[in-house]
Amino acid sequence: MIKVLDTRTDAREAIRKAARRPAPEEMEVAPRVLERTKEIFQESLTPQEAVARIIADVRERGNAAVLEYARRIDGANLQESTMWVSQEELVQAKEKVSDEFLDALVLATEQIRSYHRKQLPNSWWETDKDGLLLGQKYTPVRSVGAYVPGGSAPLVSSLLMSCIPAQVAGVEEIIVATPVSGQGQVNPHILAAADHLGLDRILKIGGAQAIAALAFGTETVPQVDKIVGPGNIFVTLAKKQVFGHVGIDMLAGPSEILIIADETANPAWVAADLLSQAEHDPDAAAVLVTPSRSLGVLVQEELARQVEQLDRKEWALESLKRYGMIVYTRDLQEATEIANLFAPEHLELCVADPFGLLSQIHNAGAIFLGHHTCESLGDYVAGPNHILPTNGSARFSSCLDVHTFLKRSSVIYYTPARLQEHGPKAAQLADVEGLQAHGEAVRIRLRGGGA
Repeated sequence: MIKVLDTRTDAREAIRKAARRPAPEEMEVAPRVLERTKEIFQESLTPQEAVARIIADVRERGNAAVLEYARRIDGANLQESTMWVSQEELVQAKEKVSDEFLDALVLATEQIRSYHRKQLPNSWWETDKDGLLLGQKYTPVRSVGAYVPGGSAPLVSSLLMSCIPAQVAGVEEIIVATPVSGQGQVNPHILAAADHLGLDRILKIGGAQAIAALAFGTETVPQVDKIVGPGNIFVTLAKKQVFGHVGIDMLAGPSEILIIADETANPAWVAADLLSQAEHDPDAAAVLVTPSRSLGVLVQEELARQVEQLDRKEWALESLKRYGMIVYTRDLQEATEIANLFAPEHLELCVADPFGLLSQIHNAGAIFLGHHTCESLGDYVAGPNHILPTNGSARFSSCLDVHTFLKRSSVIYYTPARLQEHGPKAAQLADVEGLQAHGEAVRIRLRGGGA
């Protein structure tokens, strides 16, 4: 069910391969997906070809194409007048969810908002004795499209994680896009969460057609400046293809978790945490790295027992078979080396002294410290963002946060005195580069020429 490796043999290469799983356009596509694509388009298309077709069609035909693909792909019979969630639907949604859900929603919102407020940077400037002013100005992106998966797993938490940082950053317009059922209904939990955040621009469209509509605009869907949020392979490919026309947060791949554990870890807890990611997707990765062979054996036993209780048993089993690993190391120091090589989306330190290992971790999207801090807490209520870099991209990128929605502009102001000091040197550098007009723009000021 799960591969067992040892760093004394070939574990490092296996870890490297697992961490660099195929990019979306390179992933092996399930036969059912290819069959569905052929059914929709009446010809065999790869996912990237299908996405390109949808994007081009939406750019050309606008709402007509968006509504057609909503019907053909999601079975949603929508009209222009019903593309957007109504105020009445928002009110009704709150009546369809439990008080317990609303209580959890309040806690999650408070935690996420409080955490992200601490990330707000300040614009700044400084002047020297001759009046040269240099600074940096932060400006929020004007409009954002937040994609929220709503199919087999309506990700309420992703709505919170996408939209709350945007609100904290000061984004003026937030449009939520989420797919609907065949009856044209958005999951009431998603609507209740949106209403709780004060969001009322909710587009009942999912998939690549939603990304295309947000990226290029239609008769009734405004073009946004940035698109954020996770999605399936078609959504991810669409974000990749529209990047440049609009900004995106990242190309998030299948979920992954790496757990460093020692002999003090509870094997049942470790197995549960591995399965919490394996159930996401057959391409998800769940890895245990430990110097304790006895722990590894017990975790295997727990995995075999617990997986039988999952509704998504088949997905979890396939994930463990394809990308699940238990890696035995010489010690915890070597375990951190393996973790940094993998650069996981989620990293749990289930050890006696997690703070002692923290300084040795260089590549991870989110780090969970200690036996009582499972990854699921970070997904929902802790506060930090759960939209994280995957496929090894934690080596060079970070999670979605307030900074995702802010632009930085440099600010420069020269006085005549500072121009006289710096100008000749700027002109000299322009001359070396052969850019005559650059140099003249400085020299004309030094000479005091012009009108």
